[in-house]
Amino acid sequence: MTRIITIANQKGGVGKTTTTVNIAAAMAQVGKKVLVIDMDPQGNATTALGIEHTEGTPGIYEVLMGETLLAQVISPCSDITNLYGVAATIDLAGAEVELVSTPHREHRLREEIEKLQQSHNFDYIFLDCPPSLGLLTLNGLVAAREVLLPIQCEYYALEGLSQLLKTVDMIKEHLNPELEVTAIILTMYDGRTRLASQVADEVRSHFGARVLNTIIPRNVRVSEAPSYGQTVLTYDPNSSGAISYREAAAQLDIIQPHN
Repeated sequence: MTRIITIANQKGGVGKTTTTVNIAAAMAQVGKKVLVIDMDPQGNATTALGIEHTEGTPGIYEVLMGETLLAQVISPCSDITNLYGVAATIDLAGAEVELVSTPHREHRLREEIEKLQQSHNFDYIFLDCPPSLGLLTLNGLVAAREVLLPIQCEYYALEGLSQLLKTVDMIKEHLNPELEVTAIILTMYDGRTRLASQVADEVRSHFGARVLNTIIPRNVRVSEAPSYGQTVLTYDPNSSGAISYREAAAQLDIIQPHN
């Protein structure tokens, strides 16, 4: 059964996209067939996967608008076998407004993924959402069965988290009863600061076993990789960031969702 995982946090700069592409790449490297759908108009996941996303390139915007099928806009990642992506272009910025008048607007992505699954079999589908709780993120949460929540080990890390968890509960109650926060991943950890370990301890005391054991360190190679159209797993496979993301992916892979 395909695991459909939304990576969401309405706070910006927490490592959502970095986590999405690197965990997806790590899964693909061990033989899983993986699809990343970029739901963020900034298109950073698309860039990191080395996929074309100039204005006018067909991508997730056209799919959400009903102009094309998901299967027709899937591109392979040239660096990693088994890894595929669906591009986000700047056109997607208009989707929030344009979807408002669309029937079943929160279900558009879910409907399209269901059509895709009739002809394509992926082990994982990762949905990289924008840093907001608008219609694009809502589509991601309705389409998925699981949420992977990145939290950065910095001051204010837990700020706004209760709002996101309330949104997840509301969606579970009204739109998608299967949805659950399966895992939480701690990102941007700087072992030199006491604050980072305090935040990590606080998150663990809050969420317990749902927090992955591996913490993602602050690592310059992780930040550099997207500018070369790569994930850190191909850009510098022996860096601390690459090693940590491989470990985190292995942990996520053995988690069994409750539903």
